[in-house]
Amino acid sequence: MLRRKITKKIKLNLKSLRHRSQAERIAEFLTNHFGNLWFLLGNVLLFALWIVINLGKLEGVPVFDPYPFNLLTMVVSLEAIFLSVIVLISQNKASNIDEIREEINFRVNVQAEKEITKMLQMLETIERKLKINNGRDRKLKVMEKELNIERIAQEVIRERL
Repeated sequence: MLRRKITKKIKLNLKSLRHRSQAERIAEFLTNHFGNLWFLLGNVLLFALWIVINLGKLEGVPVFDPYPFNLLTMVVSLEAIFLSVIVLISQNKASNIDEIREEINFRVNVQAEKEITKMLQMLETIERKLKINNGRDRKLKVMEKELNIERIAQEVIRERL
């Protein structure tokens, strides 16, 4: 049973990966490659070299972006914009996958609640037929009633507001 659930989850993950748009695939690739220490170190080195060159510290290398480094400012700003958009695309996809998983978990939990309630009712019927008296447990009586999901949802919303 557990193996079947895990297999279904893996299939869902694979299916969501297959249904990615080209933009999502590119964003994921870029996020995976830009979201590491090497990318940061590469940027630091590139910007440090840029500044050293444009301060005229390297003989034989012409200054192409003199202080206050307007071109560097533009390049860094553009890089920040592109990286932000790439991260947002990846986060949106991850959020969509999370919402699907939450919906699946919710439906499974509701179904499990119905099944457990039915089993409790069946056990009570068996107890009655076998004339077993458990002293009428009040908690058991509450558990035998169907769950009111709308009421629970309203309580959660009230608590959050």
